[in-house]
Amino acid sequence: MVSANGADWLVLNASPDIRQQIAKTGDLHPRAGSRHSPIKAVLLTSAEIDNVAGLLTLRERQPFAMFATHKTLDTLALNPIFDSLAPEIVERHRVRLKQSFEPVAGLSATVFAVPGKVPLWREGEGYTYEHDADATIGAILEAAGKRIAYVPACAKIDGDLLARLVGVDALLFDGTVFQDDELVRAGVSEKTSRRMGHIPMAGEEGSITGLADIQVPQRIFVHINNTNPVLIDGSAERRLVEQRGWIVAHDGLRIFP
Repeated sequence: MVSANGADWLVLNASPDIRQQIAKTGDLHPRAGSRHSPIKAVLLTSAEIDNVAGLLTLRERQPFAMFATHKTLDTLALNPIFDSLAPEIVERHRVRLKQSFEPVAGLSATVFAVPGKVPLWREGEGYTYEHDADATIGAILEAAGKRIAYVPACAKIDGDLLARLVGVDALLFDGTVFQDDELVRAGVSEKTSRRMGHIPMAGEEGSITGLADIQVPQRIFVHINNTNPVLIDGSAERRLVEQRGWIVAHDGLRIFP
């Protein structure tokens, strides 16, 4: 969640546990009557279930704006359950890549494509993994002279991504897994992380090495899977990421309080 004035909040992706997150976050509690909400907008970076399932918790007839690429909005439109977000209450805005917009008062946002794929629930039989344009995006958020890069899913670090991260004050980046075959070894999936559209932290082609040369005051791993050993305090993997200058995100973390 991001705000430029402390009153109007943008939520970045609506995760399935958003009700719990709101309950634990005083800034998102009602202020003017029991059904008021400080959430004025939601920005979706893809149509993955982890990013959109929480929208159904926000269907309580309170107005907010929803921002996403045409591909994400078109994907949501294929599932009638999302019609519960009535268009006269929840305005849907198609954002264009590399063009700035203002999702909430005083906050500028610019989205850009990152290597990724269509949502798992849209793959279908015979789907061949490839980098799908607009299926996954990142965002640069700017207010009061501060710039945040939010990239919760990324299959590969390329030159375009590195160029967009130049000069940001904080980077929130895909920390789904530590090793590419982590889910396979844990026995919870037959797919590697790259097949799922997520670059691992470790390895020569991992995010720690790939992002080592960018100058960012704060670099934070987000979207961390429960198989990832960096979640364990004192683990060798946790010590490694911290030694390399990374923060492992946790509930209640504030970047610019």
